Amino acid sequence: MTISPIIVQGIGFIAVAAFILSYQIKSNRWLFLLQLIGSALFCLQFFLLDAFSGCLSLAVNILRNALMMKYNEWKWVRWKGCPFVIAVLFLGILFLTWNGAVSLLAFIASVSSTFVYWSNSPRNIRLINLVCASPCWLIYDIIVHSWGGLLSEAITLISILISIFRFGWKGLESDSDGKQNNKTTMPLA
Repeated sequence: MTISPIIVQGIGFIAVAAFILSYQIKSNRWLFLLQLIGSALFCLQFFLLDAFSGCLSLAVNILRNALMMKYNEWKWVRWKGCPFVIAVLFLGILFLTWNGAVSLLAFIASVSSTFVYWSNSPRNIRLINLVCASPCWLIYDIIVHSWGGLLSEAITLISILISIFRFGWKGLESDSDGKQNNKTTMPLA
């Protein structure tokens, strides 16, 4: 059964809404939840577009974002080795789904955002997404013809800039849940 290209592209456009909202919320917990929903929809779209590097990378991103929602509650999630374990999963996906240099884009985007998410710093998360992860996904979306993905990453880049303007660069050092982002209150080991 072939799914209409309009439906496939529509799935991506629905996911766009989740990502637009994600950077307009100061709380990391809600940022991760909205990105989890958007990632699930884009994962489905990439599968339907036969873009398996992106599909499987987003599946792992969903797991990662779910873990990040429990960062303050589950001590083992704060373990310094977690992002390395997840990076190994991304490396496995890279080898399993290798389709040329395009596969590197999903890998670089996913690994860079994974390591910065463990910093639990709203400022650092936005910075890495602004200069690395979103640009890589944007190029990936163009190559695999995910027009919703392309729009999402363009909007994400603009949305990150707006959040920096709204909250201020210094104001993004702690999230709205009142968590300070330093090793005394949020140990990574």
